[in-house]
Amino acid sequence: MITGIILASGFSRRMGEEKLLLAIKGVPMVERVIKAAHASQLDELIVVYQRYEIKEIAEKYGIKTVFNRHADRGQSSAVKLGVKSSRPDTDGFMFLVGDQPYLNASTINKLIAVFKQDYPFIVVPVYNGTRGNPVIFPLTAKKELRALKGDCGGRIIIDRMKDRVKLVSIAKTLVGIDIDTSEAYEKIKYY
Repeated sequence: MITGIILASGFSRRMGEEKLLLAIKGVPMVERVIKAAHASQLDELIVVYQRYEIKEIAEKYGIKTVFNRHADRGQSSAVKLGVKSSRPDTDGFMFLVGDQPYLNASTINKLIAVFKQDYPFIVVPVYNGTRGNPVIFPLTAKKELRALKGDCGGRIIIDRMKDRVKLVSIAKTLVGIDIDTSEAYEKIKYY
């Protein structure tokens, strides 16, 4: 069983406004990620949120939501909350970011297939030579995930466990784009 944890409780500081609610082709960015995850083979979905509007979007799809009251402590708080809120029988944790609007179910499913085949490796997508999201961590990395601190996600674990990482090349680089600035948003909002 694989739990998908959508990290959607950041502050969008570089954007200057709540980027996850900005529309791409008329649909809020975070909703596009939720729809892709919902249509995938993930067994459980959790949205870690801070804004009520994001909770409402997730609930439209019947997805479990968890409020991150410690969002000011950085991304690690959302990661730990997602892991803690997962079902006890999960074998892996897929971390998805809410600002990756062109992510699709087929990419998620490809990563899941590799994870199941190469368990207990960490599965990391590579877009045009650059590592990206979503990443799947096996249950064996739960202790490391729960020990994260500050504004860092799983990258530190990936770097520390290089011999336990499986890189998966994804042909469509648009799928891997995440939006951090208003310039990036303006560039891709009509793709």
